[in-house]
Amino acid sequence: MTHDSRYARFTGGPDPLAPPVDLADALAKIGEDVMAGYSPEQAIREYLRRGNQQRPGLEELMRRVSQRREEILARSNLGGTLQQVKELLDKAVLEERKSLARALDDDARFAEMRIENLPPSPAQAVTELADYQWRSPEAREMYDQIKDLLGRELLDQRFAGMKQALESATDEDRAAVSEMVKDLNELLGKRAAGQDTEQDFADFMAKHGDFFPESPQNLDELLDALAARAAAAQRMLNSMTPEQREELMQLSAQAFGSPELMEQLGQMDQLLQQLRPGENWGGSEEFGGEEGLGLGDGTGALQELAQLDDLVQQLDQDRPGARMDDIDLDAVSRLLGQEAAVDARTLAQLERELRDSGLLTKGSDGALRLSPKAMRQLGKTLLRDVAHRMSGRSGQRDMRRAGAAGELTGSSRAWEFGDTQTWDVTRTITNAVQRQAADGGGVTGRVRIRMDDVEVAETEARTQAAVALLVDTSYSMIRAGRWVPMKRTALALHQLISTRFRGDHLQLIGFGRHAEVMGIEELTGLAGMQFKGTNLHHGLLLANRFFRKHPSAQPVLLIVTDGEPTAHLERDGHSFFDYPPHPFTIAATVRELEAAGRLGAQTTFFQLGDEPSLGRFLADLAKRVDGRVVTPDLDDLGSAVVGSFLGSRTDLPHDLYDDYGFGRGWWA
Repeated sequence: MTHDSRYARFTGGPDPLAPPVDLADALAKIGEDVMAGYSPEQAIREYLRRGNQQRPGLEELMRRVSQRREEILARSNLGGTLQQVKELLDKAVLEERKSLARALDDDARFAEMRIENLPPSPAQAVTELADYQWRSPEAREMYDQIKDLLGRELLDQRFAGMKQALESATDEDRAAVSEMVKDLNELLGKRAAGQDTEQDFADFMAKHGDFFPESPQNLDELLDALAARAAAAQRMLNSMTPEQREELMQLSAQAFGSPELMEQLGQMDQLLQQLRPGENWGGSEEFGGEEGLGLGDGTGALQELAQLDDLVQQLDQDRPGARMDDIDLDAVSRLLGQEAAVDARTLAQLERELRDSGLLTKGSDGALRLSPKAMRQLGKTLLRDVAHRMSGRSGQRDMRRAGAAGELTGSSRAWEFGDTQTWDVTRTITNAVQRQAADGGGVTGRVRIRMDDVEVAETEARTQAAVALLVDTSYSMIRAGRWVPMKRTALALHQLISTRFRGDHLQLIGFGRHAEVMGIEELTGLAGMQFKGTNLHHGLLLANRFFRKHPSAQPVLLIVTDGEPTAHLERDGHSFFDYPPHPFTIAATVRELEAAGRLGAQTTFFQLGDEPSLGRFLADLAKRVDGRVVTPDLDDLGSAVVGSFLGSRTDLPHDLYDDYGFGRGWWA
């Protein structure tokens, strides 16, 4: 037996072979926005709006909605039914003239006069010919087609698909439609009076269910579908020119040759508007294309436009309480295509995983915050970026430390002349056995060891450091675009010390008008300060207190600033501010810096900006404590600070390269 196989796009839900969502990229972008001052909630919204290189965001989906909307309006116009009526009327009149020209009786001459004097308006002409006795069978058939077309179009406006369903309808079929509309009005009337029952709906569907292929399960579902269609029909009328509306209203009375039908439809519209007043009954659109739409197709176009507008509301996630799960993926697929639905589904999955992955946590005030787990992942990403920037720096000195006084790293290396380290016996014997077997000597009960088989155990000498990172949080940092690079730097250094130098101590100190010790989460989410003041003196006071708490550790002082100190802390605890810097402020700052120098602090200033006076001032400060000044670009601030810290260490972990990608020897 043979079997034919067909392959198509997977449609049973999310693609099981689709790659997982990239939470790392999302967290990096969200973290960047949080450091810029966004709340995590706002940052998530912004990321979903922008998307990434692999997956478009909500902004792109909304652009597609707008493009689809413009295509509908630019392609079509609402005069399709009127144009069809005019064409059928012209053909009927032409056939009738031919027939009259062959007749010789006086009635034919009278009929010719009536035909010649028809009003120019197709609607008025159709109305005037309602009682005309046609001589030509072909002309009468065309005229009847006008009435049939109008009836089917008017019904198609209210009941989608009715135009095609009644294309070859008999009088019995049209009578069944008329009865359905009458019964429907009775049911709607009962609902308006609050007298309907479930049995009323069941009886109606049992009798007329074939007219509703969407199979509504209750009267409310039926009402929603009918009201949406009827409101679109009303918007279509509103979108027509006054002349088109007048023509259509006159023609409507000729639908199926039954004015009662128009009355029933009008009654139905009134009841639907009463029962569903929230629908958009008063809107309109401006169509400007060449493709004429019939009444049913035009109503469908207006319905699609309304659905596109609803989709825009769903895609607009800026409103309070909005969630990606609120987006109707079936509507996205129907209106924008399957690919757009996949994009929307992926964004919804991304939002769920961001909220469920533990990367966000709620504070005591109920607001979302980046969790410690998120901070670690973000710090790791930033540190890898720092390592990538630093890996190209020059220097080839191998800084691996091996010695009996150090801690075992778990690694080994080949013995070199002069080494006195402990042998790694297991690796040494393994090397000898493998070499002996490779030489063809076989492995007997005796293993002969050569010097090139010997490996020694690596160790790392360990010292402690007390690192104080002082970051300027004054208003000028925000104004000059230095706020986010400063936070990225602090987070990268925090990640490095907390993961690879766990014996070290790190304190983050922000100094604006006042200085304060901050946790990494607090600094990362710190809102921009809107007041002036650079109180480096207060920051140094806190740093020296930190150094004194760790007397056995090597003090490392790292200061990131873009301005001279303009404030100092007075004895009563108040901050004194003056600009230009007051001599008392300078004196207090220098005094505290020299105190740090006496504690043995290795000091580095990181100057942001290229103001010459600031450079001279920081150079003078650094000279007093045998420190140095670094003037990095904003993009290299993290590399400069991390590099300065690593340069102060003599015991760099051997696996920095493996964990983060730091090149070996760049600190030489």
